Amino acid sequence: MADFDDSLPPGAFPQQQQAAADAEDEQLNLEMDEDTAEGTYANLVMIAHSPEEFILDFIRMVPGVQKARVKSRIIVTPQHAVRLMNALAENVERYEQAHGPIRESGEDGGGGGFQGGSGEGGGGLPPMGFGGGAEA
Repeated sequence: MADFDDSLPPGAFPQQQQAAADAEDEQLNLEMDEDTAEGTYANLVMIAHSPEEFILDFIRMVPGVQKARVKSRIIVTPQHAVRLMNALAENVERYEQAHGPIRESGEDGGGGGFQGGSGEGGGGLPPMGFGGGAEA
């Protein structure tokens, strides 16, 4: 594998730069190893919660394979879950302002990820699932 340069060009993540500018007093210096920087693809998330925490299991489903694999489990406090929800909503809004509305799976063939397979709407996979509040 080629050497990894974890420095990013200026403007690579403008939303992070804006967040940093908004939080002048809170300076955050991030380190990232090569494996983490490569990222992990997930096309399904299952969410469970208890009174103390939210558990997000990010899953990769592959068409034709019966068994899905949890690629990452993230556990956060309820307070952080609210901050995550707000940050995600804000970034979806910014994305849609820049690129147009995001079509959900089944809407005129939109959705991304694996396409084809069985089922209506052209997708062989269920939409991103938010497993609504099962107690952990």
